[in-house]
Amino acid sequence: MINPQISVVIPAQDEEESLPELCQWISRVMETHGFSYEVIMIDDGSSDSTWQKIVELSASDSRFKGIRFNRNFGKSAALQTGFRATSGNVVITMDADLQDSPDEIPELYKMVAQQGYHLVSGWKKKRFDPLSKTIPSKFFNYITRKLSGIELHDFNCGLKAYHSIVVKNITVYGEMHRYIPLIAKWAGFTKITEKPVEHQERKYGRTKFGLERFINGFLDLLSITFVSRF
Repeated sequence: MINPQISVVIPAQDEEESLPELCQWISRVMETHGFSYEVIMIDDGSSDSTWQKIVELSASDSRFKGIRFNRNFGKSAALQTGFRATSGNVVITMDADLQDSPDEIPELYKMVAQQGYHLVSGWKKKRFDPLSKTIPSKFFNYITRKLSGIELHDFNCGLKAYHSIVVKNITVYGEMHRYIPLIAKWAGFTKITEKPVEHQERKYGRTKFGLERFINGFLDLLSITFVSRF
């Protein structure tokens, strides 16, 4: 069996309304550009009908696959599980809430497959998030740039593209999904860049961001910085 060109990994928690629309959008983009692909959705302990939606999507198209957690383990665990399940040559990650645009996929794929980047991180120049999320994000991005030496504006953007060799050789846990570019650099994957991407307003549901994740994320940054240096 030939590996697909692209694997899309989507962590999802309580996104029953957005997932079907997102998957239709991904399909349109893939078909328009003639990509072979798979979509791996990880239900991170949803309390709504997210899993049922994933089952229905998978039943209608075998390229759409699902993995279900019995409880909420967090975005890092979902990404790590999704990475292990991918078979595509280029791996694209995006959030399930429709704020990341699948229309970015072709250019992200090209930057990895043709231009040779190990990792391309999305940069949401214009954001539609509340101040309670954007202000901590700016702080984290500034501190992470200074500690890592990686000149990215938006480390935590959910929309990223990876060469498959990267996702098979890194480990993401805790709240460290915020610092995947740093983890990749530490693992020897230094061809890292960014691409300005379109950011959509949230259409359904509510943000999962909270103060606890802010604190845990900062502690994880200190931890990974210490380990990578010593």
